[in-house]
Amino acid sequence: MNEALTAYTMLLPDIVGLLMFVFLPIIYAFYVSLHSWNGLRPMVYDGFSNYSRLLGDAGFWQSLWTTVRYTLMYVPAIYLLSFAIAVLVNGINGTRQQVFRTLLFVPYSVSTVVAALAWSFMYNPTRGYLNGFLALLGIPAQPFLASMAQALPSIAVVGVWLAIGYYMVIFLAAIKDIPRAYFEAAEIDGASPWQKLIYITLPSVRNTSLFVVVITTIGSFQVFDQIQVMTRGGPAGATDVTVYFIFRQAFEISSLGYASAIAFALFIVIMILTLIQLRFFGSRRSE
Repeated sequence: MNEALTAYTMLLPDIVGLLMFVFLPIIYAFYVSLHSWNGLRPMVYDGFSNYSRLLGDAGFWQSLWTTVRYTLMYVPAIYLLSFAIAVLVNGINGTRQQVFRTLLFVPYSVSTVVAALAWSFMYNPTRGYLNGFLALLGIPAQPFLASMAQALPSIAVVGVWLAIGYYMVIFLAAIKDIPRAYFEAAEIDGASPWQKLIYITLPSVRNTSLFVVVITTIGSFQVFDQIQVMTRGGPAGATDVTVYFIFRQAFEISSLGYASAIAFALFIVIMILTLIQLRFFGSRRSE
């Protein structure tokens, strides 16, 4: 009883925080979504009309497709690069490993807004450092954020640069937890480094892989800061992701009821994707 009471007492602040700042806002967002409200006048009950409007809104579906495209670029890049870098850093011995690990983690400590501003200068078509570097290689200048085809991948690069060090550290911790005896036995049997990676390292970090994939997927569906600072949804709506679409509906058009309906719908989409990922990785773990 004392141990259980101590455990629940320790968990209580976090549980209260989750209730106040996560679950109650979700419930209130659903409540607001059932009303017509501009934030100034009293709310008027509207039933599920906001959801009916959402289903027929081409702008919403386009923003959701843009978000999916961003996710398909962001999540695989984070997973593959952070895992590969963790494997490489794990192979470095001594103080050099700590140096590389720290340098790779530094971008994660940078504010998203500051990073977005810095990369905006680098992406500048006329005075940006990236086009200056491309010119040295004889490559024509690129429009980057001014191009409908390049804007979203350019923003994804910024997101990957910011987060890759964090997930590298997570993968590195998981790799270090693998018993050394597994690798020694594989070496005795004549396994190559590639075989050890495929048959020992990857299966051993499957739980970590699940965490990384789920968290990065949720984060990619909530991307906003880079969009707001770097493109404001442009050019021509090429980077108008769902969260930015919600922001515009709420604070530019003052349609808070409709914005809440979209936010709740996005919550359902993220929850379904998370359950699918948990089911997929769960079935793979049981094999």
